[in-house]
Amino acid sequence: MKIYAMTDVGRKREINQDYVYVTDKPIGPFPNLLAVADGMGGHKAGDFASKYTVKVLREELEDTPLDKPEEILRNVVGIANHKLIEAASTDIKLEGMGTTLVVATVVGNTLYFANVGDSRLYLINDKIRQISKDHSLVEEMVRLGGIKAEEAKNHPDKNIITRAIGVKEDVEADIYEYRLKKGDVILMCTDGLSNMVEDEDMFNIVKGSRDVVEAVQMLIEKANSNGGRDNIGVVIAEPLADEVSIW
Repeated sequence: MKIYAMTDVGRKREINQDYVYVTDKPIGPFPNLLAVADGMGGHKAGDFASKYTVKVLREELEDTPLDKPEEILRNVVGIANHKLIEAASTDIKLEGMGTTLVVATVVGNTLYFANVGDSRLYLINDKIRQISKDHSLVEEMVRLGGIKAEEAKNHPDKNIITRAIGVKEDVEADIYEYRLKKGDVILMCTDGLSNMVEDEDMFNIVKGSRDVVEAVQMLIEKANSNGGRDNIGVVIAEPLADEVSIW
């Protein structure tokens, strides 16, 4: 896989609470790992939450006795949740912290990923599709028919999330499995990108870029030129020929 990841503090925030991590080297049973986390909490707490969660994931993957990707993801996300709660209980400055999380791996020609919160995973091919589902108040309202999807984009409660790592004793991660097709590009991001750049613009930037590095840099640039109201975290992965199915 060709992978690139980057975060940016944006134009309005002083601290960057977004954290991204990528490797194309094996971690435990996973041949590669991609992660995006958007921390929340007081001064340094959100910054700590996002980094610490990804650190725990990596450590737990090294030691997991499990071998099925979906089971592994569910298990390591659950452990990261417990350890973040534990860390918060030992330091008053970290009280009330939490983080969103999207964590993914490509095994063979299949993408497996887990999602908690409103950071997103998109697949880009001949169009852009959000594969993850936001765990947010506004998204719940859309699902229940209370508001239309168009209204959700600028709703005043858009940033209220209904699930996060480190908030409740039990966290329910959505687990996905997707067979990659020729031409698929994986885009993972925090809401600092998805709230500031329209899906269509993301599609055009990724498709118009020379490589994954330029694509990530241009997406961040676009989010900032549109106002950069939040930290921005972006991961792009382009599977190689042997990581996609033929059809």
